[in-house]
Amino acid sequence: MRIGLIGTGRIGTFHAGVLEREVGSLVVTDAEPGRAQALAERIGATAAPSVDEIFKWGVDALVITAATAAHAELIGRAARAGLPVFCEKPIALDLPGTLAALREVEAAGTVLQLGFQRRFDAGYTAARAAVREGKLGRVHTVRAMTSDPAPPPAAYLPLSGGLYRDCLVHDFDALRWVTGREIVEVYATGSDAGPPMFREAGDVDTAAVVLTLDDGTLATATATRCNGAGYDVRMELSGERDTVVVGLDDRTPIASTEPEGPRAAPKPWPGFLERFAPAYEAELKAFVSVAQGERDNPCDGWEALAALRVAEACELSRAERRVVRLSEIPGT
Repeated sequence: MRIGLIGTGRIGTFHAGVLEREVGSLVVTDAEPGRAQALAERIGATAAPSVDEIFKWGVDALVITAATAAHAELIGRAARAGLPVFCEKPIALDLPGTLAALREVEAAGTVLQLGFQRRFDAGYTAARAAVREGKLGRVHTVRAMTSDPAPPPAAYLPLSGGLYRDCLVHDFDALRWVTGREIVEVYATGSDAGPPMFREAGDVDTAAVVLTLDDGTLATATATRCNGAGYDVRMELSGERDTVVVGLDDRTPIASTEPEGPRAAPKPWPGFLERFAPAYEAELKAFVSVAQGERDNPCDGWEALAALRVAEACELSRAERRVVRLSEIPGT
């Protein structure tokens, strides 16, 4: 099997290493050809001078880890070529672009798997099983959080889509996937009191959302770009019988103020790639199986649309300072 990979930045480089071990042939390319060539030489892949050569040379499937602005166009091009695609989120930064790409995939009858890696994380998988098996009883409260240890480069912010679309969208997808419920309304707020670059980009560095699920379960989701203690991603689910927590281990960057409580983690998670490395590897292995027709798609593009619609509702809620129902957000 021959796979093409477009984009050899940090996550693209990680994915290339996994794919090189999993498939017989890997072709990589990047907007900076020298970067793709260096990666190819390091891992034993083939470097293509541009995206056009990837399509001309012929591949059996495509992995897209390019800049966000290129995702929708590449998805459409791959669909027209009849290729199964794995794409890092998002499909596009807005609903019209997302829907257009999804319609191309649907018309072509091809496969699009989105990179929501938390669906492959052992902790989230166990929490999902606990909910499905009724171990928690009726779930009444969910608390989700994503805290980055340091802000991204200022140049990234205007291209990111904002904290809800870029960061919290993972929590929105995980919330739906773990609970099996739909989010029906949100109230979101945010703060730009941190570094000035967030205000300049019209973004926030910290956000909080209250979400209501379709069975009445209440959830909160918080995110920040300024968590100096380290990378911290957790989800707590409380039910009438029990409570479980995802992401609580000896590398979680928290410390108790209680005399007998746990101390600060000696080696906290430095970032998302280290925390979720096994999950990233598992999702790529799943995609290879999907592309070979050996399993069903574990996260198609319509799942990504559902999470994006929640992020869009949050942006509207923050801007208008009101509760927003998901029915207000276009979905077809």
